[in-house]
Amino acid sequence: MVLKRIAFVSLLVVSIAGLAMVQYRYLKIGLNLARVQFSQKIAQAGAEIKRDLSDRNQLTYLLANALEQDTSFFRTDPAQLTDASRYFLKDYLRERLLDHQLDRDFSFALMARDSSYYLQSAASPQGEPEGVVYPLELQGYLPERLGKRMVLQLEFQNLNTYFLSQLNGLILPSLLFMAGIVAVVLWILRTYYWQRQVITTTNEFINNLTHELRTPVFSISLAAKILEGRVGEKEREMTATILQQTRKLSTHIDQVLELGSLEHAKAVIRREPVDFMPHLERICREFGVLCHLEEQPFSYSLPEGSIPLNASVFHLENAINNLLDNARKYGEKTPIRLEAFLKGKALHLRIRNGGTPIPAEALQQIFKKYYRVPGGDRQKVRGYGLGLSYVRIIAERHGGNVTVRSDMQDGTVVDFIVPLNTDGNKTV
Repeated sequence: MVLKRIAFVSLLVVSIAGLAMVQYRYLKIGLNLARVQFSQKIAQAGAEIKRDLSDRNQLTYLLANALEQDTSFFRTDPAQLTDASRYFLKDYLRERLLDHQLDRDFSFALMARDSSYYLQSAASPQGEPEGVVYPLELQGYLPERLGKRMVLQLEFQNLNTYFLSQLNGLILPSLLFMAGIVAVVLWILRTYYWQRQVITTTNEFINNLTHELRTPVFSISLAAKILEGRVGEKEREMTATILQQTRKLSTHIDQVLELGSLEHAKAVIRREPVDFMPHLERICREFGVLCHLEEQPFSYSLPEGSIPLNASVFHLENAINNLLDNARKYGEKTPIRLEAFLKGKALHLRIRNGGTPIPAEALQQIFKKYYRVPGGDRQKVRGYGLGLSYVRIIAERHGGNVTVRSDMQDGTVVDFIVPLNTDGNKTV
């Protein structure tokens, strides 16, 4: 159990780590694609900037005078001329970048190759690591007037943050999906182990309870046997009924003890070749005696000849007795009818009784362990919802099935089907 739990947890951790690694790889691919798209847009915007700055216009004329510190035309202070040129160049570059959907803060530097002329953005960041620089070599008016090779550098800081913000539509859903998967898996594991703990606790309680019941059942049976030898013929029928019911109660105790183990797929029922006809006749006779004492109408019809089955007589008898007891308890004193017939390669047992029909929504639930039909007079009959669960398991372990239908016209009809033994003396 501990090793299995460690294996589950390890598999969960490895799966989450693998999923995180896959997401990380996709994120890197997304960042690379975003970087390529950004560079392409910068190249397109750079081509327009180089074309605009290659001609003589108001902006290039202002820049040339600011770089040369020539105030003869503008007649202003050189520092003011430099500030004005910075402002107009920054505004122009921002407009061109926005035209290409590049909404990102930047700094610039316009300079000669030998740094003899230099104009830097006033908003150039201080104390930050170097960003990504895109140099644009200018042609035309500015290099010709200044007689130098001029370069305009655009620098962008924290592009990875910008790219991640562009990928938010992919990153956030991925993180949410991963968190959802982890939460669901943890909830499933928690529910699984909680249910196992509940099942273990329930089985321990049932085992303790049934073992405690064995002593009073044995005492009642012993007392009935002693009385049987001391009473007259008229009272012996009563003592026989007591002995029969104590045997049945003892059988029920054994059945409850085995029910927990039968629910596991690895549990095996030992089946042997048997003629089930004598056992079925005995079940019907004993149930008839009980119904007679309780003034409950009961009739049955059995096929002629033998009923060859490959079965566990103990479990099959218990299953049939459970079905008959349910018909007696919930039939509200209406006639009970058992019909046994051979059809194809299977034994069909059909048990019919009247009374209040089972609601349609409950028919799909009645074979579940501990389930009881809610409401009505059925809750007045004591029970624990174990009988039909046991019947279903026994039918399936014998390769058969059990079904129930219920309505006002036909009453409640249970069909219990098990295959006949067609393989001779084969023990399973």
